[in-house]
Amino acid sequence: MLQKGDKAPDFTLSATPERSVTLSNLRGKNVILAFYPADWSPVCSDQMTLYNEMLKYFEKYNAELLGISVDGAWCHKAFAKVRQLNFDLLSDFEPKGEVSRLYGVYDNGISQRALFVIDANGIIQWSYLSPIGENPGADGIIKALEDIKSN
Repeated sequence: MLQKGDKAPDFTLSATPERSVTLSNLRGKNVILAFYPADWSPVCSDQMTLYNEMLKYFEKYNAELLGISVDGAWCHKAFAKVRQLNFDLLSDFEPKGEVSRLYGVYDNGISQRALFVIDANGIIQWSYLSPIGENPGADGIIKALEDIKSN
């Protein structure tokens, strides 16, 4: 798993069936990558709903949140609609887990539950691997964004 000080690998993934997101296009902003195992699972649903509620706090730190799993773009679209999520869920579907592998968080066919906070220059400032059945919450993300702001 990539750690603080590592350069965040660039990628382009589908956000919807019609639109893609490229990490390097977000330079100048802090980026939160929230890798998670699967849409619709109870812990993932709770985690993404919590982050949706935290968006206004993330925005105060000039941070963009991106959720990433190996689910397809159509699955993400349905999940985001039902959960009323207002941030992009990116599909690491084909080749399966390619971006998860770049970040060292792919295991047994799924993305692990991992968080990365990347600064405006594309450098990882914080990373955390959570137990698969545990919602990691947002405290670590906020602390990492505070640390970036104070530097």
